[in-house]
Amino acid sequence: MNMNDDFLKSMKDAFELLRTQGPKEATAAVQRALAGDKKPAGATHPSPGQAASEGAREWVRAWTQHVQPQHSTAPYTSSDDTGNTGNAGQTIDAETPGAFSTHTFSNHAGQRRYKLYVPAVYTGEPLPLVVMLHGCTQNADDFAAGTRMNELAERHGLLVVYPNQSQAANPSTCWNWFKPADQQRDQGEASLIAGITREVMDRYRVDPARVYVAGLSAGGAMADIMLKTSPELYAAAGVHSGLPCGCAKDLPSALAAMKGGKASRTRAAVTPQRPLIVFHGDADTTVHPSNAIELVAPFNSGGATLAPHATPAASGRRGYTRQHLSAANGVEAELWSIHGAGHAWAGGNSRGSYTDPSGPDAAEEMVRFFLAHPLRS
Repeated sequence: MNMNDDFLKSMKDAFELLRTQGPKEATAAVQRALAGDKKPAGATHPSPGQAASEGAREWVRAWTQHVQPQHSTAPYTSSDDTGNTGNAGQTIDAETPGAFSTHTFSNHAGQRRYKLYVPAVYTGEPLPLVVMLHGCTQNADDFAAGTRMNELAERHGLLVVYPNQSQAANPSTCWNWFKPADQQRDQGEASLIAGITREVMDRYRVDPARVYVAGLSAGGAMADIMLKTSPELYAAAGVHSGLPCGCAKDLPSALAAMKGGKASRTRAAVTPQRPLIVFHGDADTTVHPSNAIELVAPFNSGGATLAPHATPAASGRRGYTRQHLSAANGVEAELWSIHGAGHAWAGGNSRGSYTDPSGPDAAEEMVRFFLAHPLRS
């Protein structure tokens, strides 16, 4: 194992501490890693390995300084074959009767593994397909367990695919939503996710009018990118605790947008082409709730907007405010602001990380919204 490998291993340990113990312990681990990865005396130009470590150090510094997970639960610790850390590999959503299998997709932008859930109710008739994009430090198994989307697949008759970000592409397995190369149609990670979607459509009977994409945090930001860059492929999207497409172009602007800074306020207005449902906790200190407002802003100009409807907290469940919006061209959106909630999937199962079981059921509401909005030309 070389110096760069040693540093990446230390960084993986730091992210695990960030999720399971907190920022203080993670920061201490990062400092130890940085102390052990100094440039050799007299060196004037970094080697490729040292350059990679510089990029990794920049990400870790930014993450530990600005991002603190909320409502994080203890992860699964099984190992997988994806190279991802955290909750991994084995099929942990064993309560559902369908098949949950691992596959690999490759194209000009690289290679990603993905998990596919085929419900037991699948008999060859065309079914809707939901693409689920996990958040940072998560993977497909963790996200499936936390969102319970495989349970909904059985109930509603859905195929569900979970692309897995690789640790080689991002040390904390975040989708690179803040990089211009990954925000473009047919490029980078956007092309990989679209390619995985099309591969599943080729291999199974999928209703092409009912293909949807959803995600949490970085995955939510990527879901909005997919909706904007491939509107002919996805009929609607769900964004939970995420950010709008184009709000960042690098790590500094990403951190500014996450904090609700001006970076997310300078984009030109774009007429929405596809429906969108957004969930965000109003006590989220990781991704500022103003990003939810920015996500639905294009639906709030010239169309019909109903007055927000507030549902108070009751019986241990969080209260929330729900608003229906319709753009001037008739494309619809919903915004759910969950009161007192942090950076976590509302109504999720504590078997997965970054879940808030006391919230409204975001997965169920997303599926309802999706099925009411098939693809229209």
